[in-house]
Amino acid sequence: MAHYAEDCWDAEVQCTYGWVECVGLADRSAYDLTAHALKSKQDLSVFEPFDKPRIVDALVAVPDRKALGIAFKKEAKAVLDALAGLDDAGAEALQAGLAGGEASLTLACGTAVTLTPAHVSVERQTKKITGRSIVPSVIEPSFGLGRIIYCAFEHCYATRAGDAARSFFKFAPAVAPVKVTIFPLLSRPEMDAAARKVEAGLRGAGLATLLDTTSVTIGKRYARTDEIGVPFGVTVDGVTIEDGTVTLRERDSMAQVRVPGASLTPVVKALVDGARDWASVAAEFPAQEAKEADA
Repeated sequence: MAHYAEDCWDAEVQCTYGWVECVGLADRSAYDLTAHALKSKQDLSVFEPFDKPRIVDALVAVPDRKALGIAFKKEAKAVLDALAGLDDAGAEALQAGLAGGEASLTLACGTAVTLTPAHVSVERQTKKITGRSIVPSVIEPSFGLGRIIYCAFEHCYATRAGDAARSFFKFAPAVAPVKVTIFPLLSRPEMDAAARKVEAGLRGAGLATLLDTTSVTIGKRYARTDEIGVPFGVTVDGVTIEDGTVTLRERDSMAQVRVPGASLTPVVKALVDGARDWASVAAEFPAQEAKEADA
C-alpha cells in the first residue's frame, strides 16, 4: 500500500491480456488533513454534533487554565481543545504519563507538547457530551476509464453463429451508448414522417436514438447497427401507416414483435431500465417475421 493508505482495494477484469487493474480504492483515513494541519499549524478538525446529548462515565482531563496560559501562551487554546477532545484511551495515556512526571499531547495541527501535573490532572467523571471532534477521512477512488472501456468492448464482442464475418457488440441496454435505431422500411415521405414521430417519442423518454433513412436494404441497416451495439431496432413499414403499429427487433436474437405505437416507448424504456426482459415482451406481443432477411 501507499504510505498514506490505511487500506486499499483493487478491481480487476480478466481479458486477453490477463487480469487488468481497472479500479483502485484507497482509504486515506485522515492522512491528508492531518498532514496539512501539521504544516500549516491550523486546526482542521470538525465538530460532529450528536442527535441527542449523551451521558457518559469517562476519564476527563481537567486543565489548569492559568498554568497552561502561562506555559503555552498563544498555543494554550489548541492545548485546551486537544485535552477536551481526548477519548478514554487518550486520557488513560495522559494519566499514565503524568504519573511519571510528564506526558506528551499531540495537538490537532500535529505539534506535540509536553504537559506536567501542574498543567492538567485526569479524573473520572460523569458528563454530558453533545458531539465529538474528528479529522475527516478520505476515500479515494481511481478509475482507469480507457481500460474499463476496452474490457467492455472485449467482453461484449460476438459473432453470429455460423458467420464469423458478422460481428457485433452485445452491450447491455443500460450500457449501450445508443438504445434504439429507427428504420423506415422504404424511402417514402409518409414512412419517414412516421419514423421521425417514433424517434421524437423515444427521445422524449430520454432514450438515445439513431434514425436511419438511407436506401440500403433493411438487413444491411440492421447489421451495421448491430456492429455498434444498439440493442433494439424499430421498423416503420406499410402496416404502420395503416394501423400505427411498428416492429421491435432485439439485437442478440434478431427476433421481432409487432407493437402498438402507443406501447412502444414504455416497452423500450422498461427494457433499457431493466424493468422487463425480452422474453416478457415476446410473450406479450405477436411475433413478426422479418420483411427482409437479416443478411
